[in-house]
Amino acid sequence: MASDAAQTYDYVIVGAGSAGCVLANRLSADPAVHVLLLEAGGPDNYFWIHIPVGYLYTINNPRTDWCYRTEPEAGLNGRALNYARGRVLGGCSSINAMIYMRGQREDYDGWAAAGNPGWDWGSVLAYYTGMEDYADGADAFHGAGGEVRVEAPRVHWDILDAWREAAAEVGLPRVDDFNRGENFGCGYFRMTQRRGMRWSASTAFLKPVRARPNLRVVTGASVTRLLLDKDEDGRPRAAGVEARVGGAGVQRFAARREVLLAAGAIGSPQILQLSGIGPEDLLREHAIAPQAILPGVGGNLQDHLQIRSVYRVQGVRTLNELVNSLWGRLGMGLQYVFTRRGPLTMPPSQLGAFARSDPAQATPNLEWHVQPLSLDKFGDPLHDFPAITPSVANLCPTSRGHVRIRSADPAAYPEIRLNYLSTEEDRRVAVAGLRFTRLIMAAQALARFAPEEWKPGPDVQTDDELVQAAGDLGTTIFHPVGTCRMGQDAGAVVDARLRVHGVAGLRVIDASIMPTITSGNTNAPSMMIAEKGAAIIREDWA
Repeated sequence: MASDAAQTYDYVIVGAGSAGCVLANRLSADPAVHVLLLEAGGPDNYFWIHIPVGYLYTINNPRTDWCYRTEPEAGLNGRALNYARGRVLGGCSSINAMIYMRGQREDYDGWAAAGNPGWDWGSVLAYYTGMEDYADGADAFHGAGGEVRVEAPRVHWDILDAWREAAAEVGLPRVDDFNRGENFGCGYFRMTQRRGMRWSASTAFLKPVRARPNLRVVTGASVTRLLLDKDEDGRPRAAGVEARVGGAGVQRFAARREVLLAAGAIGSPQILQLSGIGPEDLLREHAIAPQAILPGVGGNLQDHLQIRSVYRVQGVRTLNELVNSLWGRLGMGLQYVFTRRGPLTMPPSQLGAFARSDPAQATPNLEWHVQPLSLDKFGDPLHDFPAITPSVANLCPTSRGHVRIRSADPAAYPEIRLNYLSTEEDRRVAVAGLRFTRLIMAAQALARFAPEEWKPGPDVQTDDELVQAAGDLGTTIFHPVGTCRMGQDAGAVVDARLRVHGVAGLRVIDASIMPTITSGNTNAPSMMIAEKGAAIIREDWA
């Protein structure tokens, strides 16, 4: 262990993503403690991070993205997917879709009912409102004056308005706010933006406090393993971390109080496994001495699979025509420069809808992300015809995957296997989602635009054909969670206070602790988890 006082801190935080930035802000607010924040990526000074449409240039870019890739998926007809995870200050909040979505009341009440007291909707709501700066002002469900700026879209599309009317025709009412615990209906998403600029966790939480003398931020620091010793009871205790820091080689950083893993649903279980904390057979397979046998580390991986139907339309503007026109691109650029409005402010999706796949569902289990554009897959050119993409996702997947190290080499990417559509229930919901999409697209409100199903195509009709189409068209929305699950049973990794079972001085505080995935985009819940986690730490050390 390093004895140099400059290398010793009260808290060592691993990962400066959505959760890590919150933790660094909240814990360093106490001038009596010293906080180290380690980030494998670089600073968030890349131009395209801050322009909302810049996700087109930050995803699949090694400057800002880990550029993971999943294993080939049987449910996706043998396809493997690029799996973006932020590798930069701000983490995924610097490259994501900026959609601010908490999920539904029942998500959190389910966590609490599964043996995690304090994680019910009524308890977590205060952490959401406390960190918000909601553009429409404070009320019983929203806060004002906090760090996380939340605003409405700054661009308008007639085709999206018509889709919203069509959804209402088939029973999905207009909704103005998806963040009040009940999401049934159709409405426009709120976004983490301020006046047309991305508002990442780094911008919100880290930049305002970088000058604190008790906070040190180190970029280019890839943590290779935890440093473990024994506490007075003989059980493992996290004493610090080892990291490769830029060109300076391997360094050690000691933690007087705790090590806090905030490396996300891929990074946190990988670091635990590399450190001898995880399933015994996996550790021994890679000649890693087991320090704490926790079979659940890396298991329970969940994600939202979106199935991207595409419809050609007529007589209405979509992004396809603008992007494929020199004058259109010029106009969009000028509009953004002079007004901070227009298509360059848009996330991938502006309009959303929530519904039940069948009446037996306790809560809405389908979510649509409706886009005024179309393309074959992310990164490909937009189509040369006007079109929209109403993507539908199963919010409550029953398929479970895993994250597992491939070797003891920290530089080797782990195996990421989602097992999409591996259960009969998930296949049934996929079919229901595609049929529901067709129902909306056939509504009278859209008839004037003569929508024509391009993918999967009108010839795809039977359930088996639609399952095949779901495998062909399905892709991730980049919402991995659950790989360090919170709970008290044998498969759980952390308890309700986010302490790793059987290891002192170590917590996991990020989306990996979710027992089940939230019903919507997962960035806001990740920040809430860190907000609550910081409060728990302060309580425990008071």
